[in-house]
Amino acid sequence: MLTPVPGARAAYRWRWVGLVALLLGEAVNLLDATVVQVAAPAIHADLGGAVSDVQWFTAAYTLPFAVLLVGGGRLGDIAGRRRLFVIGVTGFMAASAACALAPGVGALIAFRAVQGAAAALIVPQTIGLIRAMFSEAEMSKALGGIGPVMGLSAVCGPVLGGLITHADLFGSSWRAVFLVNVPLCLVVLALSPRLMENRAPERPTLDVTGTLLAMAGVGLLVRPLVGTDLTALSGWGWAAVAAGLCLMGVFAVHQRRVAGAGHSPLVEPSLFTRRGFPAALVTSTVFFAVTNGLTTVVVLHLQLGLHSGVLKAGLSLAPWSVGLALASWVTGARLLKRHGRRMMPLGLAVLLAGALAAVAGYHSSGPTGYPTPLLYALGVIGLGVGLFTPAFFTIALKPLRPQEIGSAAGLLNAVQQLGATLGVAVLGSIYLSGAGSSGGPSAALHAVQAAFWVAAGLVVVTFASIRRMTAGRM
Repeated sequence: MLTPVPGARAAYRWRWVGLVALLLGEAVNLLDATVVQVAAPAIHADLGGAVSDVQWFTAAYTLPFAVLLVGGGRLGDIAGRRRLFVIGVTGFMAASAACALAPGVGALIAFRAVQGAAAALIVPQTIGLIRAMFSEAEMSKALGGIGPVMGLSAVCGPVLGGLITHADLFGSSWRAVFLVNVPLCLVVLALSPRLMENRAPERPTLDVTGTLLAMAGVGLLVRPLVGTDLTALSGWGWAAVAAGLCLMGVFAVHQRRVAGAGHSPLVEPSLFTRRGFPAALVTSTVFFAVTNGLTTVVVLHLQLGLHSGVLKAGLSLAPWSVGLALASWVTGARLLKRHGRRMMPLGLAVLLAGALAAVAGYHSSGPTGYPTPLLYALGVIGLGVGLFTPAFFTIALKPLRPQEIGSAAGLLNAVQQLGATLGVAVLGSIYLSGAGSSGGPSAALHAVQAAFWVAAGLVVVTFASIRRMTAGRM
């Protein structure tokens, strides 16, 4: 039996230290999104502005995140994944401090957009660096850390957001939820020298035209939907949505032409020849629209409809987060190896059952009572999300070649964030437009139930997309 030399042992140990930096970088991004969801009504109460600005506190982050993720993955291929990771963490830290000091709504939304752009440089590098740092035998163990970290971040986010805002440390109120990112980012930067530099074997070029087309298309598609009563969307609003869809079509044609000319497209066209990958993009968009949209609606109803405090709102999401963390860990550690792709429909079935139970829970509690049964329903929803997510990402990425990883990771994360933005826009608008009528508490109750019914319909759509995604796979 061979004994590893001390140098080899040290290199092995530092690889795992580097993994901690990568996972913590991922966690900071997820933590920021969930913390701000809970604190958003308190931010609105302090800074003023339209009620619809509550949606923009989230969408201003997720929209540039979605638009720039694919480009962030490509830049990592070109300039080096560790370099882009460090630049992204530094920018995210600076933007977080700026958010904490924002004097008004407009400044906060602008700094949130900078945060999203910085996050788009961080997240696509993670999978590529893990693949570069670890052998094939170590890979599954290293990638298996993503699910539990996401689950732990989901557990901590809502509770931490409620606790920090409620504590009002040094009179900081909601501003401390952004400041918490600063020490976390400093830890990531301190560990980042242990990451190895890595880039694509054949250095691609950045498709600037494709990036601009994607930015314009997604922006036109989403902008009219955020902060708007969808039932009263103007003709100009629908025209912008249609123009966004057309530009996305132009983007697809442009990508084929760039690849045909022998250049590097923003998105590798070969990804769309992989069986099930286009369906995986649809699945990611719809699924994360449901999960992010529902958490926003729950918080809005608790704080704006039932006038609960921010701490109670944060703690109310804890069953969802705990269920997600437990199910994600068990799925990644045991169930996925045994049951494979069957975990996805199981997770969706549990999620759907939880959404329907939430509708019943709201009904039984009435217009003004705290919906105690909702806590059990949210726990069931969290279990469904945790059962689904590890299986989805594993199956979506499994058939890809190494040269496709940067583009695929960026694209999957991009549609996840686009789905999150659309979920906040659509489900949030359904609630705000319904609750804002003259019906008072009864109108708010009907509005939150309507949002959950729409979410249940979207889960049914996801059942169809995963069937297409897994067709022909064992």
